[in-house]
Amino acid sequence: MRAPVRVKRRVSLSRTGIGEAGKDKESEMANFNKVILLGNLTRDPQLSYLPSQTPVVDFGLAMNRKWTGQDGSQRDETCFVDCRCFGRQAETINKYCSKGKPLLVEGHLTFDTWQAQDGSKRSKHRVTVERFTFVGGGQRADGGGREGYGGQEGDSGPGPAGQAAPEMGGEQPPAGGPGDDVPF
Repeated sequence: MRAPVRVKRRVSLSRTGIGEAGKDKESEMANFNKVILLGNLTRDPQLSYLPSQTPVVDFGLAMNRKWTGQDGSQRDETCFVDCRCFGRQAETINKYCSKGKPLLVEGHLTFDTWQAQDGSKRSKHRVTVERFTFVGGGQRADGGGREGYGGQEGDSGPGPAGQAAPEMGGEQPPAGGPGDDVPF
């Protein structure tokens, strides 16, 4: 039985208007920029507005990682990430979140550059939040959840007690859709 022969084809992309003619199809790489983080806020969110009056909130998240080293000792590592959110979601984060509260964010990584006051060029990565979900919140004596996420005394917060926190951003799948038969 003969081993299959792998043939490397050169594809001309000039007819499609994509890329250069004669470019190797195998050398093309797909791009994917998605970040999902679950952590605690490192500071209270800072709400500001763009000149177009679009709300913008900046906050930091800290994520902890624990592992056992080769020598058997327990190790801890904390990663700090700056995040930014726009629009109505920004106002919601500002209203219901505060330092130390857990938050699940989903977004994409952006690279910001600017000129510092001393004339040096500065840059940093930041997560631009597209969706987020409140998590945790603790339990109160009356059995209600969501403590610390706004609301008044005796109020269970943004969502009914005993139910999952609402997910912000994006659309919710319709009831009876393909996600209803997931076994977990």
